[in-house]
Amino acid sequence: LESMSIDGWRIGLSFGWPYQYGFSISSMTSPSVFIQELVNITCVERYGVNLEKWQISLIWSFIVSIFCMGGLSLSALLANSLISKFGRKKLLLLNNIPALIGAVLMLLSKTAMSFEMIMAARFLQGMNAGLGLITNTIYLVECAPKRLRGAVGVTVALFISFGKFSGQLLGISELFGTRERWPWLLGFTGLTSLLQLVTLPLLPESPSFLLLATGDQQASLKRLWGDRNYQLEMEEMLKEKVMQKNAGTQTVLQLLRNHDIRWQLLSVIVIFSSLQLCGINAVYFYSYEVFRQVGIGEENLRYAALGTGLCELSASSSLVSRTRSPQCCWVWNSTTVTFENHYMYGLNLDSFAAGVSTPVPGELFTQAYKSAAFTVGTTVNWIGLFCVGMLFPILVEKIDYFCFLIFLIFCVSTCLYMRFCFPEINNLSPLEIAAEFKKMHTKSEKTPSSLLTKYNGTIQETKF
Repeated sequence: LESMSIDGWRIGLSFGWPYQYGFSISSMTSPSVFIQELVNITCVERYGVNLEKWQISLIWSFIVSIFCMGGLSLSALLANSLISKFGRKKLLLLNNIPALIGAVLMLLSKTAMSFEMIMAARFLQGMNAGLGLITNTIYLVECAPKRLRGAVGVTVALFISFGKFSGQLLGISELFGTRERWPWLLGFTGLTSLLQLVTLPLLPESPSFLLLATGDQQASLKRLWGDRNYQLEMEEMLKEKVMQKNAGTQTVLQLLRNHDIRWQLLSVIVIFSSLQLCGINAVYFYSYEVFRQVGIGEENLRYAALGTGLCELSASSSLVSRTRSPQCCWVWNSTTVTFENHYMYGLNLDSFAAGVSTPVPGELFTQAYKSAAFTVGTTVNWIGLFCVGMLFPILVEKIDYFCFLIFLIFCVSTCLYMRFCFPEINNLSPLEIAAEFKKMHTKSEKTPSSLLTKYNGTIQETKF
């Protein structure tokens, strides 16, 4: 990036909610045996009932998956209105509250002999991750100069991978992966929330939000980018302000009804669903079970899982530094297909496509539709994650490792869609992207020199 200040705030923000999201996914693997023991012991002491193995597995699957229900509750129902009401920065500050409460519940669950506290904590952590990922990504994209938005957005994937790796690293038996210390592992996200509470007040509000909410053209950008020339970004935001004045902030229902941006919406749904249906998080949730299936000894399970996280982190950091074109998803989907049945999940769609897909709604849609688009994308993401978390153990039991053929089908389908139905969007404004989609999907042999694009209830002319 072109300045240390921009580099600093993007790293600081990405370390928050993307890191917590990744950490919450992988940190449940190491203490899984201890939590299942806690479930059984609690039922024996309370009710005098010794649970059968399938009953413990069902409760364990619910503990894992309720994280997704928490994320879905806010991202699907409240995110759009909360972002519009409180703004990006203030909402990020308030979003630390459920994470802190969840961390306290995790720390006390073993002492209180209550697996229900773990369920409640996982739900709260899901709420924090669901709302945080949407707001954090919107904030990152809006605060970045136009030509750096892609580079800033992909840091989200890097820190999701870093969070997953951290959860696996802290979960080894030499650190917090023991019978006595596992509550500290699950409560670790409280520390990152405290850091966010301290550092976020030092950062400026989103320029787009300030301009659209207060109309202050200078203050909205000067504090963030200093005295450099930001005329291009200002003109783009002023265009969006005119459009939002005419159309207002759109709801999810209005987004679904708008036929002029149906291809952008379909692309968001395809991309976000593929993040979960590629199979990577199934392995993170149940990595020990997967590695047992391939014959790895019990004493080496933690280190095998740690190697998977390190592989994904390395892939994310190296690939992100080279390119961030969403069309490259089809290439890395092909990589996923190649390695799927060999459990090489580090070189997976999730390690690369998450980097280019997470900020995509912020680039495809104007300010009026941006929050609604992120709501749709993250809702699809959480539903996919919940289904994978609940159904993967059943699939493994029924069809063994052939269950990965299901993930293979989704990877191939996403690969084909990104190759043939998605244009290059790098360094393009939402209006220019809308024109690219219209050119790609309009049955016309001649390409006009000027394309009239109906967008957000107004007619905008995009020059080529």
